[in-house]
Amino acid sequence: MSIDTADLPDPDDRPTPNDNPGWLSEDELRFVRGRLPIVYIEAVPVRLDSLGRITEVGLLLRSTPEGVMTRSLIAGRVRFGETLREALFRHLENDLGPMAFPQMPVSPVPTQVAEYFPMPGVSAFVDERQHAVSLVFVVPVTGSCDPRQDALEVSWMSPEEALAVDTLDEFHGGRGTLLRQTLAAHGC
Repeated sequence: MSIDTADLPDPDDRPTPNDNPGWLSEDELRFVRGRLPIVYIEAVPVRLDSLGRITEVGLLLRSTPEGVMTRSLIAGRVRFGETLREALFRHLENDLGPMAFPQMPVSPVPTQVAEYFPMPGVSAFVDERQHAVSLVFVVPVTGSCDPRQDALEVSWMSPEEALAVDTLDEFHGGRGTLLRQTLAAHGC
């Protein structure tokens, strides 16, 4: 049996960011979210020892529009025409700053896949806005982190502190469970 695959596009044929930002207006996004699952990346920044063991986990602290402080992972949509590697790097740099120096994986294979639903009970993960599929990566970071966007700070914790019940309870929509599963896959 023969299976045909599409030819890879010539890199010169890809739209430039200015020609196709891959961004939707609020109205367009609301329309799409109501009809299609959206692809996201989520990243857990970590610091490693010389043997590659996780010694620290970076968790973002954010404030909701209601003024509630929550913990979060680095997360964001994958734009049209953007590779997973590009999306992962863009969101890491957006949230941690340009001096974080993430060590991008040679082959971006997610540690976990989470499926968020707008209605509770379908899965452990809830996002009131949409049905979303999130690819979760653990990314070593070697530089200094200066949170940007809407992150207030990056808290570096030992894996034990990050997995403490009090810390996991600070996450919204099942992301505490997702952090636990992700770190367990890496021996924590």
